[in-house]
Amino acid sequence: MGKIKAIILDRDGTLIEDKDYAYKIEDFELLPGVIEGLKILQKNFLLFIVTNQSGIGRGYYTDREFHKFNDHLIEILKENKIRIERTFYCPHIKEDNCECKKPKIKYIREIVDGWNIDIEQSWMIGDHPSDIQFGINGGCRTVFLTTGHGDKHIDELKLLGIKPTKICDTFLEATQEFLKQL
Repeated sequence: MGKIKAIILDRDGTLIEDKDYAYKIEDFELLPGVIEGLKILQKNFLLFIVTNQSGIGRGYYTDREFHKFNDHLIEILKENKIRIERTFYCPHIKEDNCECKKPKIKYIREIVDGWNIDIEQSWMIGDHPSDIQFGINGGCRTVFLTTGHGDKHIDELKLLGIKPTKICDTFLEATQEFLKQL
């Protein structure tokens, strides 16, 4: 069997509203087009979430609260017949200098090795420069979304010399870009 393609998704600001350290279920809100887009994408790609959760390291919420909130997201997606293979998360703050915080590629290596992923035919989608640098560092194509905090960081991309494969305004627009590549 040949290698499989993946979509690696940031969570906050890409799939859900980024409400400054989202961890309370009452604050949970999917972004427009996410359900429709993921349903289309899962026909050709395995779906993964990779998310930096420095709010844990800062003491804003606990590991347990993160899991409760993330499990809620996964359950909503399951109810819509969408399968996320696995959620990878980094609970550290930048100063911890860990190996799992995006843009370091520990989790891309785990995805590639664990699921036989063709990373060059895969995509990272996110709304922060670190998401795009993570995808570039890991060897996949990238989509920068102007949802979430993306519109605030678009100038930062240029300043840092980070060049996403595509820049899209909505999740459904990004989905169309992926389909063009099939």
